[in-house]
Amino acid sequence: MSAPGPFAQTPAPPYYAVIFTSLLGENDAGYAAMGDAMFALALKQPGCLGAESARGADRLGITVSYWRDEASIAAWKAEAQHLAAQKYGIERWYTHYELRIARVERAYSGPEGRNAPSLPC
Repeated sequence: MSAPGPFAQTPAPPYYAVIFTSLLGENDAGYAAMGDAMFALALKQPGCLGAESARGADRLGITVSYWRDEASIAAWKAEAQHLAAQKYGIERWYTHYELRIARVERAYSGPEGRNAPSLPC
């Protein structure tokens, strides 16, 4: 359903999205390596459908991972290496984070094959 490249290749809904938004502190030694390792590890987990991630110059980052079901999300949360990364994030790297879990009911991609809506004059 999604476009190739940096976009996750998700199936037709429904599925789940875990949205992790974080503000990285100034002391980020080791963060990039851990982040890369966790991204790769998440993609290998049963039920993981893909992920997308970005971090701006303001140190705000958003990672969205897509999952088949809530049981897969719970298993990822409890994975041993991921637990260690969570601990480091809380103790060392993040000044704040938000985690949200949502069920995806509809998904669209484009712009190919889609018409822009008409705008009122």
